[in-house]
Amino acid sequence: MKRLHTSDTPLAGLVRIQRQPIGDARGSFVRLFCADELREAGWDVPISQINLTRTALAGTVRGMHFQHPPHAEIKLVSCLRGEVWDVAVDLRRGSPTFLRWHAERLSAANGAALLIPRGFAHGFQSLADDVEMLYCHSAPYTAHAEGGLRPLDPRLALPWPLPVGEMSARDAGHPLIAAHFEGVDV
Repeated sequence: MKRLHTSDTPLAGLVRIQRQPIGDARGSFVRLFCADELREAGWDVPISQINLTRTALAGTVRGMHFQHPPHAEIKLVSCLRGEVWDVAVDLRRGSPTFLRWHAERLSAANGAALLIPRGFAHGFQSLADDVEMLYCHSAPYTAHAEGGLRPLDPRLALPWPLPVGEMSARDAGHPLIAAHFEGVDV
C-alpha cells in the first residue's frame, strides 16, 4: 500500500507530499522516505545528507538557501514538531515560473512535506515556538557552492504570515536580486 501521496504545485517539479500514517491503540507509524514512491515525484538519487533544525521562536525566518551546480540538490523538507510556512522559489534559468514562489504549511499534525527540485531556493518561517524540521538532501552541503536570496527582498515580495522575528545575519545579508539575474542552470 502506498504511504506517500504526491500532488503537483503551480511550479513544475515542486511537489507536495502527503504522508499516510497508520495507527492503533499503541500509537502510530509513518513512512518519512520511500525511494520507490518518491522516484516518480522527482527524487532520482540516493540521500546524501540528513539535517535537523530546531527553531525556538515563532516568527523566525530561515532561508532562502540553494546550492549552485554542480552541487545543486533535491530536498525533501518535513516538519516534525510545530508548524512552518515553507517556501520554495524557482531560480531555474529559462523557467516559465522563474522567480515565482510557492508556499505550504507543513506541520507535525498535517504530515505534509515538500519535495524541492534542483534550481529552487528554500526557506521557512516558524509559526509556533519550538519547531523541528527534517531535511533529506541529495547532495552534501558545499560551502563554495552556497547561494541565497534575502528573505525580505522586495522583488520576491514574500508575504510572511507573521511579523519577521529572528533571522541570521547571513540570511539578512544576502544581496538583493539584481535586475540582470537570469537564474541558475540545473
